[in-house]
Amino acid sequence: MQTALPLLAALVGYLIGSLSFAVIVSRAMGLSDPRSYGSGNPGATNVLRSGNKAAAILTLVFDALKGYLPVLAVYLWGAPHGLGEGTAALVGLGAFLGHLWPVFFKFEGGKGVATAAGVIFGLNPLLGVATLATWAIIAWFSRYSSLAAIVSAAFAPMYQLLIWEAGPTALALIIMGLLLVWRHQANIKKLLAGTESKLGQKAAGATPAAGTSKKHPHGTGPRPAGHSHHHPSRKK
Repeated sequence: MQTALPLLAALVGYLIGSLSFAVIVSRAMGLSDPRSYGSGNPGATNVLRSGNKAAAILTLVFDALKGYLPVLAVYLWGAPHGLGEGTAALVGLGAFLGHLWPVFFKFEGGKGVATAAGVIFGLNPLLGVATLATWAIIAWFSRYSSLAAIVSAAFAPMYQLLIWEAGPTALALIIMGLLLVWRHQANIKKLLAGTESKLGQKAAGATPAAGTSKKHPHGTGPRPAGHSHHHPSRKK
C-alpha cells in the first residue's frame, strides 16, 4: 500500500494536469480554439494572441494552479500517510506530463511553462521566485516568451543543485526542463531564423476580443446621432 499511494497520487496529479485550461477558458469566453491559430499551442501565451488579455490571464493562473495545488496537497496532508518530497516531486511531474499529453484532449497539450512554474513554486517557493525572476528578465529584454521559458527551464535545476541540494526535486526539475526544451524545438528554429512571434503579437485566425473589431461607419452597428446614411449633394 505504501508503494501504491505515491503512484495513485501521481495519477491524480496527471488527471488534474490534463485539464487544458487554454481550451476550456477559450470555449467559455467564445474564442477560437487556441490550437487553431498562432503557434497552435494551448497555453496562455498563444491565448494572448487572440487579443483577449482576460482569457490569457485566466489560462495562466489556472495552468499554474493545476501544477501548484497537487504538490501543495502532498505537503499539507501527505505526511501521515508517509508521503513526502519524493511523492510531491512525482505528483508535480505527473501534473506537468498531464499538461503536455492531456488524456481529456486527445493527448494534444501545451508546452507546460505555466504548469511547470506552479510545480516549482509548490516544491520550493524560493526557487519559484528565482525562476520567475529569470523568466521575467529574459522576457522583458527579448520580448520572446519562448526564449524566456527555455532559459528558465535550464536555470531552474541549476539553481536547485547549486543553492539547495540534489534529490527528488532536482530530478523532477531536470526531467521537466529537458521536456520543456524539447517541446520548444519549433520555437528554437524560429528564434534562429528571426521569425518567432513576440509577446502580445496578434495571430491571424484568432477571434478578436469584444469591442476591438473595426467596422465601416455604415455597418450594422449603432451610428452616431445626426449621421445620415445618404449624403446630400453639394450645390454648385
